[in-house]
Amino acid sequence: MKKIKKIKLDHFKNVAKIFFWFLIGVLLAIAIITNFTYLIFQRIYYQKVYPGIIVNGVNFGGRTQTGVKNYFDKKNSLFKSSSFVFLSDYGIATVSADTINFGYNGTLLANQAYSVGRSSNIFSNVSLILQAYLNGIYFPNSYTFSEDKLKNILDPISRAIEKKPVDALFKFENERVMAFSPSKDGQSLDFIQLNKIVSSKTIALISSDKTKNIIIPIPIKKTKPAITTDKANKLGIKEVIGTGTSLFQHSIPGRIFNVTLAATRINGILVAPGETFSFNKALGDVSSFTGYKQAYIIKDGRTVLGDGGGVCQVSTTLFRAILNAGLPILERQAHAYRVGYYEQDSSPGLDATVYSPSPDLKFKNDTENNILIQSFVDPSILRLTFVLYGTLDGRQVNMTKPIILSQTPPPPAIYQDDPTLTKGEIKQVDFAAWGANVYFTRQVTKNGKEIISDKFVSNYRAWQDIFLKGTKE
Repeated sequence: MKKIKKIKLDHFKNVAKIFFWFLIGVLLAIAIITNFTYLIFQRIYYQKVYPGIIVNGVNFGGRTQTGVKNYFDKKNSLFKSSSFVFLSDYGIATVSADTINFGYNGTLLANQAYSVGRSSNIFSNVSLILQAYLNGIYFPNSYTFSEDKLKNILDPISRAIEKKPVDALFKFENERVMAFSPSKDGQSLDFIQLNKIVSSKTIALISSDKTKNIIIPIPIKKTKPAITTDKANKLGIKEVIGTGTSLFQHSIPGRIFNVTLAATRINGILVAPGETFSFNKALGDVSSFTGYKQAYIIKDGRTVLGDGGGVCQVSTTLFRAILNAGLPILERQAHAYRVGYYEQDSSPGLDATVYSPSPDLKFKNDTENNILIQSFVDPSILRLTFVLYGTLDGRQVNMTKPIILSQTPPPPAIYQDDPTLTKGEIKQVDFAAWGANVYFTRQVTKNGKEIISDKFVSNYRAWQDIFLKGTKE
């Protein structure tokens, strides 16, 4: 019995050995055949893309790496004349697609297609080759353009856009702002965003069979300063709440001097919440003792030389800023006659005369924060500007244009002797103006509710040409 079992066990071992070596032989044969087939396959596709490698819907099997690149280079040539037009307030640049190498990334696509099945791992290579042969391996399109070339081309515009942020300046002494300048945001061309925009236009450009011009607004990136206006003070002086301007061209030197001096003395005044501002009080004495020169003023119906001629240019400009800011105006009086200076950049009816102690220009600060009055004189074009700074509180201002109800013609010209002019010299110092009855209205709303409704009426007498006749020997 034991002998029979031993014979069976030996037989099983012999069969197992035969099967083992048979299996080894089969595996070796498969390995040899596979390796041989792989070597033949490699030989056939030496320096060529393997079958089933598909890019942009095209099977590049059997093509060389250079052939794949040439294919995409040829497609790029179809739209190389198309252009990008970059627009900004600082300049315009038109750039062809060819200039910035815009189009298919032929080099990358060719490398990707050729590299499949050519790694250092033979098993991975065989797996990828079989996968490509049986099911295909698909690569998406890859597009490119030279960001460096585009940046160089747009450099002049970039430098024009470039502005460094400016910190706010605020110096308060003796109840007056001695130095103030609001913060300013910096800005620069946002190349990161621009490159994204250019890339997003790829499909629109390459899918067209015609030359195209792609318009791209240049994106600008803002940079906040380290010290913003609201951080520079604790008085609520954060932003512009109103502006007013006027021109005083053709003024004599004395008048120009007086306008500048008076504007300087109003500059820097703070009006506290709930406070009433008086122009006459803020300006103080107007005379030669306080630095004013003689210039022509209207007094008792005549144009005469007087101290401080031109001060009303300042009150008129401030009146316009107050109107624009939506602040309550407590006192304002129009001139008796239309003055040409005040209509160089405005309709009639937007002036305010002052003369201490009356008439005066007054307004109330009904906001919850201080208001800073700033003046600026542009001597190149003789323009005065007032800017009111504070904190915007949501009020909206709606003003009608001045309406002229009636007019009367100017009376005949008059000539007045002037001992400062050489005898025989004639100088026109005032110009004929029609008399007029003018009015305009203003409504100020806040949170949808009307808080101010006023009507400003100006009754101007007709005014004649006035000439000064020299009497100095």
